[in-house]
Amino acid sequence: MAIAATPATLSPADHSAELRKAVIASTIGTTIEWYDFFLYGTAAGLVFGKLYFPNEDALTATLAAFGTYFIGFVGRPIGAAIFGHYGDRIGRKGTLIATLLCMGLATFLIAFVPTYASIGIWGAVILTLLRMIQGIGVGGEWGGSVLLAMEWSRTHGQRGLVASWPQFGVPAGLFLANLAVLAFSTLSGPEFAFSAFAAPDFLTWGWRIPFALSIVLVGIGLWIRLGILDTPAFQRLVETDRIEKAPIIEVIRKQPREIILSALLRMAEQAPFYIFTAFIFSYATGTLKLSRDFILFAVMAAACVSFISIPLSGHISDRIGRTRMYLIGAICVGLFGFAYFSMLDTAAPWLVFAAVVLSLIPHDMMYGPQAALIAEAFTPRLRYSGSSLGYQLASIIAGGPAPLIATWLFARYHSGYAIALYIAACAVVSVVSAAMMPDYTGRDISQEYDEQPGVRVAA
Repeated sequence: MAIAATPATLSPADHSAELRKAVIASTIGTTIEWYDFFLYGTAAGLVFGKLYFPNEDALTATLAAFGTYFIGFVGRPIGAAIFGHYGDRIGRKGTLIATLLCMGLATFLIAFVPTYASIGIWGAVILTLLRMIQGIGVGGEWGGSVLLAMEWSRTHGQRGLVASWPQFGVPAGLFLANLAVLAFSTLSGPEFAFSAFAAPDFLTWGWRIPFALSIVLVGIGLWIRLGILDTPAFQRLVETDRIEKAPIIEVIRKQPREIILSALLRMAEQAPFYIFTAFIFSYATGTLKLSRDFILFAVMAAACVSFISIPLSGHISDRIGRTRMYLIGAICVGLFGFAYFSMLDTAAPWLVFAAVVLSLIPHDMMYGPQAALIAEAFTPRLRYSGSSLGYQLASIIAGGPAPLIATWLFARYHSGYAIALYIAACAVVSVVSAAMMPDYTGRDISQEYDEQPGVRVAA
């Protein structure tokens, strides 16, 4: 069946089975890729400054470590362009296999990068190069995984929920990355009490093991993805000879507005997310003098909440519309930033834990419907390229700079409220952009939009 069958020949029962397989393959694959990506972010906040920039003061070393972290975000639009092109040319399935290999091998090799003590600045150079490759891999992953699930959806009224499952890979990957760091932090020795510094064994070898283990996850992901069919939407493009020769150029020419709005509407989702999950480690351990493991537990708990809030938000968007759900989330995250830093600055463990756990809920109110909101806006033959490019361009204006901007703002103003104002400004950009984004909730998105132009649906 997996070799001979095509979407057009499947019975309703077989189609449902393929939908389940596609959702599972997308979710597990994105979980693996985000595990790799978040693992680097956690390590950047905890150990990379000490190991690869030891001659700098603590603040400069942290900024330098987050600088290498930012390089991964620069790579994401590049990956979107490369893999978006092939996703629209050769199919969703084959492209997703390539992204998984790209991401997984780079993460595995990070485990063996020598430190400054061994080869000087070349350790940071190699680390930066591998981080760029990581970014290229994850840049092509998102669009394909979302389309693999969404384009198998059997009804127009459930695309928000179906497309939200690949988004589920983000909290799952975040949970696994922090769990791995916590486990090997414990195995390699306790940290000094109330100190930002890890135990010597963790700095020597403990942090490397989670990166090396990624190769096992890559093998699992490849086995799952090799057993699925490509989507009905792509097969229809092949059968009707509608494959575009240069999809990236064509989507920039035909749908530039959707690309720009896709990037801008993510400001309130992506920038706060990396403050809540990456910057928090340096802020809590360095400024608040809280335990590293305590923050790891708190971020893992927040990820567990997202297991529910992401698909729930996607489902609600099927009922009330993508735009309306997204606007609610953007407004909530803009207001929550002030409460977040008020709770953190008490340094009371239970309030800090509550702030971290609650932080991802307003984010998830946007992230759940976001996959369908962006992917639906692009015509089928350009959908992989357009959605990937719009989604990943946000990486260089939102996600990548966020920890750097937060670190600089705190160093300049010595107050978390300066960072809260930055979050609020991001929310304003997203509210305006989301309000202007076309909403295809409940509409047929299988036809080419230049043949049957989409009409904005009031959410």
